[in-house]
Amino acid sequence: MQKKIVLLLISIMVVTFGLKAQKTADHVPTEKALLWKIDGNEMETPSYLFGTIHMIGKDDYILRESVKTALDNSSMITFEINMDDMTDMSAMLPLVMKMFMKNDTTLQDLLSEEDYQVVTDHFKKSALPLPMSFLEKMKPMFLTMLDPEAMGSFDMGDDGEIVSYEMELYALAQEQEKEIGGLETAEYQMSVFDKIPYQVQADMLVQGIKSGHDTTSMDQLQQMVQMYKDQDIQGMQEMMDDETLGVKGYEDVLLVDRNRNWIPVMGEMMGKKQVFFAVGAGHLGGEEGVIALLRDAGYKVTPVMD
Repeated sequence: MQKKIVLLLISIMVVTFGLKAQKTADHVPTEKALLWKIDGNEMETPSYLFGTIHMIGKDDYILRESVKTALDNSSMITFEINMDDMTDMSAMLPLVMKMFMKNDTTLQDLLSEEDYQVVTDHFKKSALPLPMSFLEKMKPMFLTMLDPEAMGSFDMGDDGEIVSYEMELYALAQEQEKEIGGLETAEYQMSVFDKIPYQVQADMLVQGIKSGHDTTSMDQLQQMVQMYKDQDIQGMQEMMDDETLGVKGYEDVLLVDRNRNWIPVMGEMMGKKQVFFAVGAGHLGGEEGVIALLRDAGYKVTPVMD
């Protein structure tokens, strides 16, 4: 259960692949790359930015040599949130209560009888070791993240095993005794859900479960995974820039505000040491992506090719 909670919290932004905002297009990246070198602004040594996909089937997991080399050369690895904090359950326990809806709201209050039955039937078959009487009180987006199958035909590979890039990189960093950092707190990430109405979250959950039987959704997710393997961050963004995720109107909350908040934090870290940043690939591209924002701030950001 501990590992599932960790995966939940680091997977929050899976749903934000491809959301756009308006900004000058001068600094938008066009190259196909997941690993980028950051220098300039009087930095003594370059830092690195790597785009992850928070959960992927084991068969599709790839960690290129260029990524390993960049990590080896860095003295610190920084994730969206500090992974050391995520493994400290005493620190996480106060946040667990924020997983639940306020005012005793339940899924049954939000869904039609038919849709509630769809959700109930799904979680009876899932691997989550929790009764529906407990699950139905949780914020629907947490349920979506806790159960990859509820994300809509998530491709877990032939053996059904999923891999987290963050967990794999964290393990490598621990072996090398590197300093671990975070761009924001777990509490802040959890607060994102409070800005999205429960009804919207519940509709997203039902949509994800139903799409598990939709061959079109399966094909789209397989295409997205292939684009990630092809390092096509712009293709992923364009593919997912539609209403299928049901989060239209919440782009600033889910993506843009967070990207902007990260730039000064990254700058402060890079000014002191060589840092390897690992964030969701959906944060990299576009007019308000991290790469464009770093370039706007005066940094030179270039792709690292294998």
